[in-house]
Amino acid sequence: MSRKLALAEGEAVRTACARVLLRTGLDEASGEVVSRAVLAERVGWCADLVAGMVGSLLAGHWNAADVGVLASGRDASGRRLPSNAWMALRRLGWATTVPEGVRVNDRIVRMAQEQAGRVLRSVKWRVDLTAGILTTWPADPRKRTGVEWEQLRAAIPGGQGLASSVIKGRTRQAAAFLAANGRLPVDVFELEGVPRVARMLLLAACDRQQATIERSETDPGRVLLRLQLPTRADPRSYRDWTWVACPINLPPTVPASAVLHLPTLRVTGGTVRADLAYTHPVPKAKHVGHEVALSVDWGLNTLLSAGTLRLGPDGRITALGAGGQFRATGVLAKQHRLRRQSERLHTKADHYQRLIGGDQQHDLAGKHTVLRDEIQHVSARRTNLNDALAWSAARWTVDQAIAATATVIYLEDLRSMEATGMGATMNTRLSQQVRGKIADRIRHLAAEQGIAVVTVPARNTSKHCPQCLTPLRHRKAPDQPTVAGWKWAICPHPSCGWQGDRDHGAWQRIAARGLTHQAKTAIDKTSGHMVIRSVVDTLEAAAVVTPTAKASGMDRSKTGPTARKPARPAPRRRRAPSPTRPHSRAGKRPEGHAPTDRKLPRAAHRHQNVTTTSTPTTGHQARGAALGAGFHLHAHATPPRWETIPEPTPNSRSLS
Repeated sequence: MSRKLALAEGEAVRTACARVLLRTGLDEASGEVVSRAVLAERVGWCADLVAGMVGSLLAGHWNAADVGVLASGRDASGRRLPSNAWMALRRLGWATTVPEGVRVNDRIVRMAQEQAGRVLRSVKWRVDLTAGILTTWPADPRKRTGVEWEQLRAAIPGGQGLASSVIKGRTRQAAAFLAANGRLPVDVFELEGVPRVARMLLLAACDRQQATIERSETDPGRVLLRLQLPTRADPRSYRDWTWVACPINLPPTVPASAVLHLPTLRVTGGTVRADLAYTHPVPKAKHVGHEVALSVDWGLNTLLSAGTLRLGPDGRITALGAGGQFRATGVLAKQHRLRRQSERLHTKADHYQRLIGGDQQHDLAGKHTVLRDEIQHVSARRTNLNDALAWSAARWTVDQAIAATATVIYLEDLRSMEATGMGATMNTRLSQQVRGKIADRIRHLAAEQGIAVVTVPARNTSKHCPQCLTPLRHRKAPDQPTVAGWKWAICPHPSCGWQGDRDHGAWQRIAARGLTHQAKTAIDKTSGHMVIRSVVDTLEAAAVVTPTAKASGMDRSKTGPTARKPARPAPRRRRAPSPTRPHSRAGKRPEGHAPTDRKLPRAAHRHQNVTTTSTPTTGHQARGAALGAGFHLHAHATPPRWETIPEPTPNSRSLS
């Protein structure tokens, strides 16, 4: 298979990853079918051999000198080190030893060196971060002054764009070491031990003598992966290694023209899972020249608020529609419950550990093992829930951009946002948000459509009016204009009078700032993402949204209570005809009638702590979102439908 990808004009290369399962295999030496359990066992034997060699490599080079040499990219003679980690380690002479009596080929050693080299290269970032924190240790680690923050960010490479939460986390880690030992650690290697080694096989470091992958010529959705696996846990000779052919069914997201790469194999729950990387051409995202932009504002209960703006030829910016929302209150409440459960389990497990000490025959040793297993189970649930929420929110965002024909998505740069001053419960919920994962997923999905994703400064996006840039007055609700709050925003300027939801005004400000500053878009050298680093006053003055005119002269202002509508005279009709079935004694349900026996799942009737969800608004009671009845009943999203909706004139000042 050719691994070169031919690109046309206006195309770029996109590398993605698909998760697949290895359900069975065929031993080519004996002709026997390898079951799922046997395949997982043989892959696990090979992964154990690799993990043992990786552990010895990390233990021998887990120090500042060796990590600095590898991160410098130069060997002792000044030559540039190869990009492949296993080749760089061999150039430096960092070899690994195979267990005595075990025979493996050179490709197995390559996988071990590749995995160890990646870990040692990645630790360099933590080395610089910890060194910067230790050299600028503040007088009060719990609260740095402005000068101390500036000194710290100047001491860390790339510290100006580093999230404050990362710095605070490392500071707490060093403070715990100080409290336990009476002194600060020397470096990160004293602060952290040798990391755990993951049981996996990096087949990308091998060649055709260890693994091959070929796509079926008749069915593009099927792939054949061939690799050598041991027939015993301690192979004594090369005869204990045989070729195993594993058919793989590709998901429909992998294009038929994509170039496939050797995957990474992991054994999870008795099943072999493969992370299959593939490369395919996509439309190239442009930096400038955007006319229609989708912007996203982050929230708490309303996780995402999004809308589109259009930049006209005359420089005027107008809104397209009223925007949409992605609400995930129930999902975040469930995540909050799992976090509290995990904290209780950790506290109990730590107490058992103190009681047990080093005695493995203690009566509580069995209970401690059960608690550790339960902690891993709860952690897996939290991880899966975060992944599902991130993919769902990212898919919704990109679908909104596609429906609006937007060529760019503007996101707030919230790396410096801190969850403080809102109470312990609210601060914890803010810190548990999956904004970083959602942003990564948005970039991943938007690249497939050629849509650019740009982060813009978030300063004052919720403070100023989107139509006149006047500082807003925040109130509790539109019908309580004198009660201070944060949800509803009102512009005090007499000639403007704009008012609306705080998040609704924020996404307009984000999109307007991005459209006017798009000439300042740059590529971040560290992450490779498109960013707008700073706000220019002259451009910011033009980042105002021009209100659209009314569709008619009728005043739609809210002047009194809404008139009650009569009850529906007929039941809700089905949108699709009934399925065709053979007639039975009970007959067939007539078309057009909705089933009357729909009930929420039993999980919807569970009790939920009131502190984890917001108070339902008048007229809307979430059925499953706030009651814990599954992911899709937890999340509510606006459908991707965009139309130009007339807005009230600037001087109407209505509360509707």
